[in-house]
Amino acid sequence: MESFEENLTKKFGKDYLGKVRNVRVGFAGAGGLGSNCALNLVRSGFRKLTLVDFDIIIPSNLDRQFYFLDQVGLNKVDALKANLLRVNPDLDIKTMVKKIEKDNIKAVFEDCAIVVECFDRAESKKMLVEELLNSGKCIIAASGVGGIGSSDEIKIHHLKDNLFLVGDLESDIKDKPPISPRVNIAAAKQADLVLNYVLDKLRAG
Repeated sequence: MESFEENLTKKFGKDYLGKVRNVRVGFAGAGGLGSNCALNLVRSGFRKLTLVDFDIIIPSNLDRQFYFLDQVGLNKVDALKANLLRVNPDLDIKTMVKKIEKDNIKAVFEDCAIVVECFDRAESKKMLVEELLNSGKCIIAASGVGGIGSSDEIKIHHLKDNLFLVGDLESDIKDKPPISPRVNIAAAKQADLVLNYVLDKLRAG
């Protein structure tokens, strides 16, 4: 993938590529947010990802998640790994077909500097933040990405030094189903936060 990384080096320099290559990013969920955020990070030069999800792909996922019809029935993390490797075959991707719970979350993301929260359920989101907030990891969470329109309401909320939240904080997907445009906007904002967090560390030396 020399030409892929050469292009990024021309845009941003060797220091940039060296930094993003060496940061491991964990994904708590590989659905609409997780799959699309991971794609954005790989296209930005990130190589080290940990993908964790216990779900398989079903047809209704295809309207907003980075999967294809011939992958229906596969584990999401395995299919996502295959899709990301088509963008850059030099990736270092760990996959876990596992349900993330309070008693395993710290071990699952032990070697990740950044964790992207991509759950559907509010209680799972709360659990992740509570368990990892004091771990020193950067947490990029999401809340309120369902529905159509009003995409400018999907904002970034900087809650603590290491905690960011993306969304409008209102549109529960139970009431407003997740549709591709707003899900992708939120996923892209999550990816941009990861990137900016890493580059801030680089600029700070």
